[in-house]
Amino acid sequence: MNIAVLGLGIIGSIWAKNLAADEHRVRCWNRTPKEFPGFRASIHEAIEGAEAIFIVVADPPAVQSVLRQILPKLRPRQMILQSSTISAKWTLRFAEEVRKTGALFVEAPFTGSKPAAELRQTVFYLGGEPEDVAKALPILETLSSAILHIGPLGTASTLKLAMNLNIAGMAQALCESLALCRAAGIPDEIYFKALSRNASRSGLSDLKELRLRQQDYSPQFSLKHMDKDLRLALETAADLSLPLEQTRELKKIYDKGMAAGWKDEDFIGLIRLLRR
Repeated sequence: MNIAVLGLGIIGSIWAKNLAADEHRVRCWNRTPKEFPGFRASIHEAIEGAEAIFIVVADPPAVQSVLRQILPKLRPRQMILQSSTISAKWTLRFAEEVRKTGALFVEAPFTGSKPAAELRQTVFYLGGEPEDVAKALPILETLSSAILHIGPLGTASTLKLAMNLNIAGMAQALCESLALCRAAGIPDEIYFKALSRNASRSGLSDLKELRLRQQDYSPQFSLKHMDKDLRLALETAADLSLPLEQTRELKKIYDKGMAAGWKDEDFIGLIRLLRR
């Protein structure tokens, strides 16, 4: 297939390489020019003739910026796969704009950081009409270990925010419990040995153990993106008249990490706030 990937961050660049390895004809674009196979300086050149167009950028304003550039060039039956983490409100707005051109719109947020993307173990949450979702499956199946059709447009975006809210809360509990043991002189080796036999052990603690022990905060999932997701989750909750008091307190911790200048580092680096 002819596939365009718009956004060459950590995940977009991995997907583009994997799609090219599967012998799709992949053209890429990024707001900041990059030396990358299939890169096009012009976004219009990147999407011309593309049967599927991935949008993998940071936030709603970035998605809006991309769409403003490509909407005049979209053609009927082209398919937009919107994989940026945004809220249902923005998803519905963007879908309406795309559909006016005759193009298809599938929301395809995902879970799985850099290691999962490299191993093709991304899990996609899809929202959209069943016939549109069916057309997206052959592309997404090669990049993923599982695909869940959540429901109508907007539902996948909300579920994705809920999952990231859960991850952020689990990570903070992990950091605080580890900091408590460190302050008491308990070695990390003993802490994680005990955790491995505890009901609270999780995929997240397994993923982050080595990085916490080595104090390696290079980004698998950056603090700025999780901070944005918490903000969008709170905005969505407000629209639903749902109080999320613990999430509001958690967002304050993320704001401190952002103020400390750690926005481009992994969100697990927030553990450094506990030794200040």
